[in-house]
This record gives sequence, C-alpha cells and structure tokens, in this order.
Amino acid sequence: MNPKSSIVILILLLMVSEIQAQDRSDELPYREIPDPAESYSPGGVVSRLIDGLGFRFYWATEGLRDVDLAFRPGEKARSTGETVDHIYGLTQVILNSALKKPNIPQDPVQMSFDEKRAWILNMLKQASDIFREAEDLGQHPVVFVRDGTRNEFPFWNQINGPISDALWHCGQVVSHRRSSGNPFNSKVSVFTGKVLQ
Repeated sequence: MNPKSSIVILILLLMVSEIQAQDRSDELPYREIPDPAESYSPGGVVSRLIDGLGFRFYWATEGLRDVDLAFRPGEKARSTGETVDHIYGLTQVILNSALKKPNIPQDPVQMSFDEKRAWILNMLKQASDIFREAEDLGQHPVVFVRDGTRNEFPFWNQINGPISDALWHCGQVVSHRRSSGNPFNSKVSVFTGKVLQ
C-alpha cells in the first residue's frame, strides 16, 4: 500500500470514529454555528462561510422523514434525497480542496440517510477547521482527475462553485420539506446561527 493510500485510510478511519462517537452522544456539528474567530483572515472568512453552510444543512435536514426524502417537486426534478446526495458530493469537493487532494470519480457509497447526514456535517466541520488555519487559500485549488486528465481550478471556484451550490441546494431541501408537509424549524435563526428559545 502506498503512503497516500495509507493517509486516506487513516483519515477515513478517524472520521468514522468521530461519527460513531457523535452518534453515540447524539451530537453532530452545526446545531449552532461555533463562535467566530477574534480577527478576520481569508481562511477564517472561508471557515465561517462553511460553518454557515453546515448550520443550514443541519436544520434543512433535521427531522426529515422518508416521505420528505422521496418528495420531488416535478417529474424531472431531483427528489429531496437525491438533492442530499448531490450535497454529499459537493461536500467531498470542499473537503478535498481543504486536504489538497484531487477529486477522483468513485462509485456512490451506500449508506442510510442518517449516516450520510452525519458524514456531510463532519466533512464540513473538518474542512472548516482546516481552512480556519489556512494562510494561503491559493494552496487549496479544486482539482478534478478523470480518465487520466487533471483539471485544476483556483480557490475562487470553490467559493462560487461547490460552497455556493451546496448553499443553494440547502434552500431547495427547505422548500421541498415545506411542500411535503414538514416545514423548517421556525426557531432557527440563520442570521445569528442560533436556535431561539
């Protein structure tokens, strides 16, 4: 096994361990947005943007039922469950940029909705933690490798691409759940990142 494969396996094992620990304690990241950094930095701003995404995803998906996941607003539209799958893929791109890893096509991972939700939230938290400490975002390009061809894009594409796209799709999940009879929790304040009492 080559060293890169060992590192990937180690990271995945650590993430699984963290997810299992959080599942046991019923605590997932982003029930509320963490306190902001004391000063502004490029990495800190990106980290906060990802935290906002994590908070929105947490509450957009909290309490989704099978009927909500199956809902699709039109015949050719994605279902809510398929939208969550897409957010999962976007989250992998965000995390791979943080880890300075290329995105390589893989077969979809089969997991339950709860497992997928936990993975997404933990991947966002890991990416946020890495970016918070990043001094040069230019060192975190978005790289796709497909059929032996490598395409590299500057970090700017991360902001207007996967991060913004995932935010967009969180809004779709909220709209879909409202349409399937399970509205977004009205006590959640996306402005403050807190749950109102």
